[in-house]
Amino acid sequence: MLTDIQIAQQNEPKRITEIAEGLGFKESDLDQYGLYKAKIPQRTLDQIQDREDGKLILVTAINPTAAGEGKTTITVGLGDALQKIGKKSMVALREPSFGPTFGLKGGAAGGGYAQVVPMEDINMHFTGDMHAITTANNLLSAVIDNHIHQGNKLNIDNRRITWKRVVDMNDRNLRHVVVGLGGPGNGYPREDGFDITVASEVMAALCLATDLSDLRDRFNRIVIGETRDKEPVTVEQLGCAGAMTLIMKDAIEPNLVQTLEHTPALVHGGPFANIAHGCNSIIATKAALKLADYAVTEAGFGADLGGEKFMDIVTPNLGKTPDAVVIVTTIRSMKMHGGIPKKELKDAGEDVEAVKAGVVNLEKHIETMQGYNVPVVVALNEFVADTDAEIAAVQEACDQLNVPFVKASVWENGGEGGVDLAKEVVELIDQSGQPEFKPLYDAENTSIKEKLDAIVTKVYGGRGVVYESKAEKQIADFEKNGWGHLPICMAKTQYSLSDDPSKVARPTDFDIHIREFVPKIGAGFIVALTGDVMTMPGLPKEPAAMKMDIKEDGTIEGLF
Repeated sequence: MLTDIQIAQQNEPKRITEIAEGLGFKESDLDQYGLYKAKIPQRTLDQIQDREDGKLILVTAINPTAAGEGKTTITVGLGDALQKIGKKSMVALREPSFGPTFGLKGGAAGGGYAQVVPMEDINMHFTGDMHAITTANNLLSAVIDNHIHQGNKLNIDNRRITWKRVVDMNDRNLRHVVVGLGGPGNGYPREDGFDITVASEVMAALCLATDLSDLRDRFNRIVIGETRDKEPVTVEQLGCAGAMTLIMKDAIEPNLVQTLEHTPALVHGGPFANIAHGCNSIIATKAALKLADYAVTEAGFGADLGGEKFMDIVTPNLGKTPDAVVIVTTIRSMKMHGGIPKKELKDAGEDVEAVKAGVVNLEKHIETMQGYNVPVVVALNEFVADTDAEIAAVQEACDQLNVPFVKASVWENGGEGGVDLAKEVVELIDQSGQPEFKPLYDAENTSIKEKLDAIVTKVYGGRGVVYESKAEKQIADFEKNGWGHLPICMAKTQYSLSDDPSKVARPTDFDIHIREFVPKIGAGFIVALTGDVMTMPGLPKEPAAMKMDIKEDGTIEGLF
């Protein structure tokens, strides 16, 4: 059986100029990065701003398991399948991070015969966006420490600096560090730490900005810490927003690539969904809506994280709500939520009862997405070991919730394996018309605690919220600072509806514990930290990097 990277390497991609021609662009409308990838500059985006929007399809999933669900694979396959049934489609995805690429997951550009290419480039450096984000973030860190070293005119309390340095790699040893050692010439010693690049507020601001000017404004609003009088300190006061924006001048442009079947794809931005908002850039999504009749995008992890954040954080900035939501699941995942460990999956055989025990997780996510009053369809990512009886158990659960259920085999068959799903989604959109979107909460007119309560009770199915003393004090301070109107971005484990990753399926009677908040005023939301979620992940016992190599002719092996 061929690996994902072997399948990608056997594919014959079209030149990116040919893909662009299909979108109505000339070669001069692109900023090319080699033969098979390009950025779409603002001058070109300006040409399409007056076009009518296409339909927006959001792909989300159940709570992920170690068995894997294939959400990106379904997203790519659905884009290809829409083309096969005669629809003009485009895919909009997040950029992979080096952290999971070299850590637990390996490459992240779809799978099997539903991938975006060039797969190696997308996973490795790509067009330099991640490096630009890292550099802009760390420029701000350098400016903060230099400001203190040069006299500290703003009276910054170096014990209350919340801005961290970043690196695009899982490195637990950098979570807590001390900087400024070595004497007066090297600055003032202070505690610091590193986040992974995709957790940086620079990344979040990039993905929620509408243009370069808006990005600069967002940078100015970033809060880096407090003065000794406990007043917030912003980037605008430090005066480096212009330099940060300069670094991002190319990174803000969406990246144009293609699928294995030559469907155009925009891959741009990549915040994690368990520690950030988990969706690709608004600029890329808007471009896809202008360039295609159907734009297919995904939100990170399950509907309780990326799905909820797309609805409550992205949608107000995007100015358009999804016309349909696809929730991805697998029989294997249902079995894991039903109590079967991953190591026993291969030899478990048919187990309808385990599927029924685990399908409750899917049911909760369906109910959550239906709560926004958007049409929902369930896509079963097929595996050869699935049995008719197990599939029927998931079908029955969907029937009871009046949700279409479609099998998809895009990993094995590419777009052809998603034709039934594409037809169902198009029919669902046509039948539904334009239902009135129902947000989870009114961000402007509800308190921080009211918003958190809505997320926990309505999305997670929990009992309520428990706040640690630090979090309680921060709520009072944030509302005093005028930040109470901002939406909430939950930093929570992706493996459970609760904040305990061991509580799979559909737990009940649980509380969510908020240990502290992080103001992301530039991005435009407040992060609520729960449980043991880390903004700098660590490498697993056997990192994916250990299986990677490169041949003398430059051929990459083991990326996935």
